[in-house]
Amino acid sequence: METGEYRVTCLVDNTAQLSSGLWAEHGSAYLVETAEAKVLFDTGQSGEVLAHNLTVLDKDLSDLSSIVLSHGHYDHTGGLERILSMCEGAEVVAHPAVFDDRIARDKSGGEKTVGMSLSRQSLSSRCHLRLTADQFEVAPGIFTTGQVPRDAGPEPRDPRLQVRDGDRTVVDALLDDLSLILDTGSGLVVLLGCCHAGLINTLEHITTKFAGEILAIVGGTHLAGTEDEVLRETVSAVRERFGVQSVYVGHCSGFRALLAFADVFGERSLPCHAGLCLTF
Repeated sequence: METGEYRVTCLVDNTAQLSSGLWAEHGSAYLVETAEAKVLFDTGQSGEVLAHNLTVLDKDLSDLSSIVLSHGHYDHTGGLERILSMCEGAEVVAHPAVFDDRIARDKSGGEKTVGMSLSRQSLSSRCHLRLTADQFEVAPGIFTTGQVPRDAGPEPRDPRLQVRDGDRTVVDALLDDLSLILDTGSGLVVLLGCCHAGLINTLEHITTKFAGEILAIVGGTHLAGTEDEVLRETVSAVRERFGVQSVYVGHCSGFRALLAFADVFGERSLPCHAGLCLTF
């Protein structure tokens, strides 16, 4: 790769590039490559889909430098064990709350576990585990947002998503939700896992920490099921308030959000799917 080039490849998403031989699953994973580093942002749900897609895309992760986890849900961390078998010694970066004991409740009151399958102890024995709520430079020009404040815009909190607190469960604030920032020198690229912190909150936080235009946002915006008014206000803010140039919408965004972004951004809004490759 050329010095200063940032290449982003979507390895896992809910959809896959047509006629590509790639697989899809509910989850996300992105590979960021520069001349100096390879960083994996999230690992998908199963590990099987990620491994298959790596083969199809001819991507080798044996020299992976870091793995960043956007938050502790299974559809973003489920492939972690499989990836660690490919790149022993890679650093794993996450928020301290990534190991919270998480469940999802259905309408009948039933529950299922939706958190990390690996414990802190087992993960620490296999990698260099860095837990921090602060912004962190993973590799030159590649940063985590750290914990995102929730006071600039709506926060799409889902009451079905809960966390165990002693002998009770409470609605999960998902404070571990973080995004990845590529400071390319010519502008910023923002990679989103699920954006549980809220898209406006996340972008506001980024603009207080970094100078430069936001060239693109890529990934899950967590706008599926959002009320029409909130959806419109959010999409408008992305364009008018934050001046984002391009949007690649994936994972937990929903079809309505895809249409809303397309209505505002036109050809500068595209679906994000496994196989999408972008260079900045």
